Amino acid sequence: MSLNVELLEQSFNRIKPNAPEFAASFYENLFADYPQAKPLFANANMAEQKKKIIASLVLVIENLRKPDALAGALKGMGARHVQYGTLPEHYPLVGASILKTFESYLGADWTPEVKQAWVDAYEAIASLMLEGADYPEEALKLSN
Repeated sequence: MSLNVELLEQSFNRIKPNAPEFAASFYENLFADYPQAKPLFANANMAEQKKKIIASLVLVIENLRKPDALAGALKGMGARHVQYGTLPEHYPLVGASILKTFESYLGADWTPEVKQAWVDAYEAIASLMLEGADYPEEALKLSN
């Protein structure tokens, strides 16, 4: 899959100055729209979580031109998320909340092209994370 690297970089650079607010809005959107996701963060330090979501986005943006390095990092992230209780059905919730937050922060700059660039990017990110996730068979049966 080819991603629109330029649009991803440009749009992310527009929200980067407001990164802490963006992260807070992301979690507000996630928990408001998908309350079933809240228990996943019951034991999480939310200040740290907000830093982690921004760090993850920075990792992606900074490595878009180094797909091999990015793929390895995302697969590792997927493996870690299994330990946090994240299941495959949680990925679309996060994706929808990320898109909603970008739309809110970018306003008029949230064009159909920018939206498509982020939809494609999130699909690639989720796919690589799920590749790295080694779910026990019992967990997958419970999630279906």
